[in-house]
Amino acid sequence: MADKEQLVASETTPKIALVGNPNVGKSVIFGLLTGRYVTVSNYPGTTVEVARGATTIEGQPVVIIDTPGVNSLVPMSEDEQVTRDILLKEGPTAIIQVADAKNIRRALLISLQLAEMGKPFLLDLNMEDESAACGITIDKTELATKLGVPVIGTIAIQKRGIKEVQKKALSVAPATFRFSYSAEVETAIQNIKTLLPKSPISRRSIALMILSGDKSLKGWMHEKLSDQTIDQLEQIRDSLSRLYSEPVAYVINKQRLRVVDELMSFCVRQERREKEGWQSWVGRLSMHPVWGLFVLAGVLIVVYEFVGKFGAQTAVNFLEKGLFGHYLNPWAVTLFSKIFSFSPFLRDLFVGEFGIVTMALTYALAIIFPIVITFFIAFSFMEDSGYLPRLSIMLNRLFRLIGLNGKAVVPMVLGLGCDTMATMTARIMDTRKERVILTLLLALGVPCSAQLGIVLGMLGALPIWATFLWFGVVGGSLILVGFLSAQILPGDRSDFMMEIPPIRRPTLINIVTKTFARLEWYLKEVVPLFIIGTLFLFLLDKSSLLPKIQNFASPLVEGFLDLPKEATEAFLVGFLRRDYGATRFFDLFGKGRLTPIQAIVSLIVMTLFVPCLANVLMIIKERGMRTMIAIVGFIYPFAFFVGGIINWGLRIL
Repeated sequence: MADKEQLVASETTPKIALVGNPNVGKSVIFGLLTGRYVTVSNYPGTTVEVARGATTIEGQPVVIIDTPGVNSLVPMSEDEQVTRDILLKEGPTAIIQVADAKNIRRALLISLQLAEMGKPFLLDLNMEDESAACGITIDKTELATKLGVPVIGTIAIQKRGIKEVQKKALSVAPATFRFSYSAEVETAIQNIKTLLPKSPISRRSIALMILSGDKSLKGWMHEKLSDQTIDQLEQIRDSLSRLYSEPVAYVINKQRLRVVDELMSFCVRQERREKEGWQSWVGRLSMHPVWGLFVLAGVLIVVYEFVGKFGAQTAVNFLEKGLFGHYLNPWAVTLFSKIFSFSPFLRDLFVGEFGIVTMALTYALAIIFPIVITFFIAFSFMEDSGYLPRLSIMLNRLFRLIGLNGKAVVPMVLGLGCDTMATMTARIMDTRKERVILTLLLALGVPCSAQLGIVLGMLGALPIWATFLWFGVVGGSLILVGFLSAQILPGDRSDFMMEIPPIRRPTLINIVTKTFARLEWYLKEVVPLFIIGTLFLFLLDKSSLLPKIQNFASPLVEGFLDLPKEATEAFLVGFLRRDYGATRFFDLFGKGRLTPIQAIVSLIVMTLFVPCLANVLMIIKERGMRTMIAIVGFIYPFAFFVGGIINWGLRIL
């Protein structure tokens, strides 16, 4: 294994980059090519993770790079910029373009751009079984002849065709296919090419990026070119743009699509299928503006039964009260009490009220882990079945109202499992404005599964009006804050493009693979944050600052919110462990210390609270310290203000 890890780090080892649209099976093919010898790290200067793995092809050590999914190699998002930069700056030896065989048009658009770059590549038409089921036939021989690169069909989840891809990966050559743009564009390309230095991709492709107004190239241009040359390039681009009523990027893309359609007329046939299967019927139903809501309700009920009841109750009780409560924690208390008998401080650091073992690890592994694993299984099932893209389309109009688009569905759904992970996936949004709005809304009002289970349990003991009020206030707050943020925050919003895969039976190996990959992320990224958060509370407690904070906040909690004194402690604990804060309120309500009005006020404020310290740390990591301060600085006053208004209104009514 050590030798394999060395291969990943070697600069002389040939590199093969996997490139393709989102959701075409790149990660599955990456796993089949590399096995378990993989490293995952952020691409320099970004928050985008790139996986690299080592393998051997025909006895030759090779590094495989799994690049983020792209719809164009003229970047519109940070993910697309990373993929383009890998090709531009690292210059991989070869490229495997992975395509969805049933969505060949969008794949060929990338093929043309790779051909323009002059990079050796092969085209892997994945999901051939699904394209056949859709009545799509692709003449791979004819397409290979036209493009001048190997075209291979695969079914990655069945491991079909992978050996052929592996065998030809290092012997590919640049595409021989050539095409021309309009005379005006071609003239501008030639003028720009003469001003550009040599690079791992062709000057022609860089010229087209510049003409398309690719702002992400500015750093590379300032590094490689003089200010005078950059001014000349901008003059050429401006001169071309004055010749068209439409943006040059649109003109170039439209001309590429004409070439793609011409290629498809030679190589692709679509048969009409008179009889549609149940998958097509379910697919249409799930996107219907009315019936789709019933499908969504059914999905949420199933997910709640599996995650909220089995995961958050049965599995958590077994681990927290059984394994950890009866065995591991008592054993740890005994062990650390003996080891640190000379120092109560060190003993409490590990097994005290805010101990690393008794709080951080118990919370991360006994309480959150079973909820997260059941949610990841459910999420992988929805993802693999093709339901999530349909949900994105159905809710796109609602998300547009709050400055987002349908792509935000994935992080929002993930937030119901773990807000910390969902905050990281906010990077799928195309613009910084959208990523900040989504991060704010996740922190504001999307309860994780652990908290949601407790909240729903408490609402079940309250009058039915309390449930409607809770949903109305939390949902209304999300819409109001999202709408205002979209108006106030500077920046652009992106267009929404979503390819709709067919509804299919999820495969066990896919669900297991995706679930384990996400669990690995949870253990590596989130668990350390829980430990850091616990240490923070431990130091506050030992320095006697925790009681002082409680005393400082009591007037707000007891006066404005009209809650009992113990509620202050519940909010403080909720900052680290939101479900524990909700549990404290649940206990107070069960003991008769909260009236129904106090109970609903406490649940609303706790839901609109900053999720947890782990999520705050993730916001810092993803969005930066200034953004975190702004988000927290807004959410705390807003949560207590809304709680106070609800308290005041209910008492009048």
